[in-house]
Amino acid sequence: MKFTYYGQSCFLLEAAGKKLLFDPFISHNPLAKHIDIKSIEADYILVSHGHGDHVADLVSLAKQTQATVIAMPEITDWVAKQGIEKVHGMNFGKFTFDWGAVRMVPATHSSGLPDGSYGGNPAGFVLELDGKQIYFAGDTGLTIEMKVLADIYNLDYAILPIGGNYTMDVDDALIATKYFDCDKVIGVHYNTFPVIEIDAKVAVDKFEREKKTLLLPEIGETISL
Repeated sequence: MKFTYYGQSCFLLEAAGKKLLFDPFISHNPLAKHIDIKSIEADYILVSHGHGDHVADLVSLAKQTQATVIAMPEITDWVAKQGIEKVHGMNFGKFTFDWGAVRMVPATHSSGLPDGSYGGNPAGFVLELDGKQIYFAGDTGLTIEMKVLADIYNLDYAILPIGGNYTMDVDDALIATKYFDCDKVIGVHYNTFPVIEIDAKVAVDKFEREKKTLLLPEIGETISL
């Protein structure tokens, strides 16, 4: 399984013969200006909520890639009105595709679309594919509901926001790993704006002291999971 980071909360998972793109926000991110967005391929685009820093490139990339958009019904309705025909609306539940299973799980946040319309509930995803279980929390604060995941899954990796202010910070993310019992974390949603800037070394050291791993790939970097 490969993970490619595109900045903020946007990343690509390559597994089970599919390419899954999450929360596409690239062309409007100054930190990702070196990314050639026209070269990105995807079979599915998964969207956690409707804020601009998660959907700015959603419509253009859905058209470019012909990917199926997986998101709350309010978001899939929004993209359908813009000419995107391949959509799969979900809410807090589980669906099994031919490549693996996806469960939508709650996130503590808000969700409005760029045109001001309601974006449905904010969410995260748990994916089961290629023999691994991956949790992407979306934009969320620390919430006790995360403990339920430990009863359902044996998570291999958690992809967590760590920038604070709008979401969990590094300390909250560490607590979250204890809730859902996962020792390997990929950090996202940090450094894009001044209010979510972090000291990466301090963050990594905090995880190491708890005998956990925090991975912070560079924008454009691909790592193997």
